[in-house]
Amino acid sequence: MKDPSTPYCDELASPGWFQPVLSSLIIVGILISYLPQHIRIISRRSSFGISPYFVLLGTTSGTSAFVNILVFPKTAADVACCQEISGLACFAGLLGVLQMGMQWLCFFSILLLFVIFFPRATSPTDPTHSVSSTSNGPTYRTALAITGICLLHALVAVIISVAFAIRQPSALHAWANFLGIVSAILASIQYFPQIYTTYRLRCVGSLSIPMMCIQTPGSLVWAASLAAREGAKGWSIWGVLLVTASLQGTLLVMAIYFEYFGPDSKRKAVHRADQDGYLNGAGAERSDRHASAQEPIHAERPSEETPLLQSQ
Repeated sequence: MKDPSTPYCDELASPGWFQPVLSSLIIVGILISYLPQHIRIISRRSSFGISPYFVLLGTTSGTSAFVNILVFPKTAADVACCQEISGLACFAGLLGVLQMGMQWLCFFSILLLFVIFFPRATSPTDPTHSVSSTSNGPTYRTALAITGICLLHALVAVIISVAFAIRQPSALHAWANFLGIVSAILASIQYFPQIYTTYRLRCVGSLSIPMMCIQTPGSLVWAASLAAREGAKGWSIWGVLLVTASLQGTLLVMAIYFEYFGPDSKRKAVHRADQDGYLNGAGAERSDRHASAQEPIHAERPSEETPLLQSQ
């Protein structure tokens, strides 16, 4: 940890205006980029089309990245300098931590919405079929298990980090790099389950295209900002964003193709199912009501034996 009287703190005390403004805009941009996904799941009342393993890998990757920057020695030095510099300069120095925290919070919100609006009465791979009529795709129990794994992973990461900080502070740098490597690996494979799910369904479902349109170029800008702040030694922090941007760009191209240039019959069928309430679990109930409502009409259809004059 650096002494607050070192030139490092003097440099931190005069951050300029460009870097803090850019970092603040990135925080706002992260929030705005995730809002379309949150709104789409809530408005459709379904997480159909979103791979549970994409949610699992994304949440654990974000948790590892967030804990990584929290225990990174440079972060501790910035916090120590906050005792000597102004509050505004301290805020500017901790913007990198706030960026990672915002990303983790937004993706964790996707995890919560995913399990809350998981399609239970219909198949997670085809909203026009009930769960009892198909064995394909993950179940609601899978969604609950993934939520538990994500919470357990976050708890273990925090406990280990606190133990290192108390018992062996010199190992924090190695632990931070390990978390960065884990985050990079998880982010590298994060989009493969979603790419496979989108390709198999031939539709985007509840996956938000506007979110990916914002995040793909935004991740590149964010990586450049963190690289300028953390330097080459912070590769484990900003390197994961470069990997994420390339894979998310691949998913974005696939989603745009299936949504606007793919087979219209499949897309329209999913849209009709959504309108009929299949995606929010009311499909079977509405079908039963529709069938029962049609039965009296069918029974009263005229035949050769129906009298010409009906009694009142």
